Amino acid sequence: MPTHKQHSALIILNSKQSANPELKKAVYQLREEGHNILVRIPWEVSELPMYLNEAVNQGIETIIAGGGDGTINAVASALMQLPETQRPAIGVLPLGTANDFANSANIPMDIHAALSLAVKGKSFAIDIARVNHQSFFMNMATGGFGTRITTETPEALKSALGGAAYVINGLLRPDTLKTDTCKIETEHFSWEGETLVVAVGNGKQAGGGQLLTPDALINDGQLNLLVVPARDVIPALLTNLFSSEKNQHLIEKTSCWVKISSPHKMVFNLDGEPLSGETFTFELLPEAIHCRLPPQCGLLS
Repeated sequence: MPTHKQHSALIILNSKQSANPELKKAVYQLREEGHNILVRIPWEVSELPMYLNEAVNQGIETIIAGGGDGTINAVASALMQLPETQRPAIGVLPLGTANDFANSANIPMDIHAALSLAVKGKSFAIDIARVNHQSFFMNMATGGFGTRITTETPEALKSALGGAAYVINGLLRPDTLKTDTCKIETEHFSWEGETLVVAVGNGKQAGGGQLLTPDALINDGQLNLLVVPARDVIPALLTNLFSSEKNQHLIEKTSCWVKISSPHKMVFNLDGEPLSGETFTFELLPEAIHCRLPPQCGLLS
């Protein structure tokens, strides 16, 4: 009889999912197949290095982020603190509200299928973005209106409407349509003016399914930049978010680095983690991390 390879994985689980019965069932089934599955529920992000060091010492192959995009970001950021030769692969178990990275990557929403993929799936080398030499994101950084609708959307609205809540909430509140004055530079491009939305994408979408950088791939060595200038606020916003047609006022560029500076404090949302400052330097680190992804992944070239 053929023997099946046994895998080992550590699930870093968002505490909101600690009693999820489907997840418990999926974990038990994989354990019955002979796989070593550990589960840890951090109380705060500062505990992640301890759990990751424990996993590395035990020879764990995969660290699985069980939660939404913020959990994926926290796990990926903690993995990047490890030496590259010791870095386990990351797996994704989409248990959040929007699950933007997982949806873009065609990771199954079914818990058992997603966990099986995260434990046993093929590992691909993917890019990761670093901001100001210390913060990271795997999917997307959004600034301006995009940040406000992802950080200020009420939990009740998110629960009731899912990803659509972000955009609905933003459009119902004109007071959130504030502009940022900034200078944006890339390898071959420089622009200065007032913006409504700035997005720096390694992945394609944010804010609950909004395709802000639809051509982005996570293994092409490039960041994708979207700027929505404030001069055409509502037309450009609506065209970008709700139509596949290109809007002539949008600025779209690719580069391996982006620098954004402002005379006032700006906030960028890095996959759910807010970062404030007046200068942001985004750089792409090619093939810096391995991720278990499906064969039909929509983010691979």
